[in-house]
Amino acid sequence: QVQLVESGGGLVEPGGSLRLSCAASGRIFSINAMGWYRQAPGKERELVATITSGGTTNYADSVKGRFTISRDNAKNTVYLEMNSLKPEDTAVYYCYAEGVGVTAKFQSWGQGTQVTVSS
Repeated sequence: QVQLVESGGGLVEPGGSLRLSCAASGRIFSINAMGWYRQAPGKERELVATITSGGTTNYADSVKGRFTISRDNAKNTVYLEMNSLKPEDTAVYYCYAEGVGVTAKFQSWGQGTQVTVSS
């Protein structure tokens, strides 16, 4: 079983910045893709950004140029640097990882971290 633990959410004013972190632990052989999704009240969960083990990234149009995803493969950790935050970025942000465990493939989600952008 693979666990994901997120940190770094909070309250920030519009135009501000936050950095989210997510560390994977457990019986991991390799992690292929890691990423961030978010869910705002009354809305469906949506993709924010993903990154492969080779460093290929993908972003939602709404965050391109403002958010940067990165990962440290040695630490099984993914980061999301969020700049120029807007009120519409307010949501619960979930970390995601998929890969191969010691005994089987896995797809895991973190518990979520709240990001609130408000003055």
